[in-house]
Amino acid sequence: MPLTYRSTKTWPHAVGLSCAFRQWRAESHCRFMHGYALSVRVEFEADQLDERNWVVDFGGLKTFKAWLEATFDHKTLVAADDPDLEWFTLGASTGVIDLLVVPATGCEAFARLILERAEAWLAEHDTSGRCRVARVELREHDGNGAIVERTK
Repeated sequence: MPLTYRSTKTWPHAVGLSCAFRQWRAESHCRFMHGYALSVRVEFEADQLDERNWVVDFGGLKTFKAWLEATFDHKTLVAADDPDLEWFTLGASTGVIDLLVVPATGCEAFARLILERAEAWLAEHDTSGRCRVARVELREHDGNGAIVERTK
């Protein structure tokens, strides 16, 4: 019977991926700027282990962690279609915020962004195509989170 191996890498809230964002379309308080120290969990999978009996080399994820920090640590993330984007851009130009414009904001959107970057990282580091990103879980806190995965 065939096996699928999975391994996970987690960057917990304590890592300090602290960012601010809003969901401008919300009618609730989520329409206001708010922030979290995010937690990120990436699940990798493979049908075969590598020569070291690993799914993925955790030590090799340093560049991926650097991307997470560059994207989420002390950043203000704003959706590209936010009607107040000009206001945020002004804040960035005056040095008040470290702005990153993203396609969309929120747990699900950030989980997708991370999944896409993890897949790109994996394509750069596992040229055999042996390993896949199975899912990404992003948590704002213990109560709120989102999971995204590729369907087959």
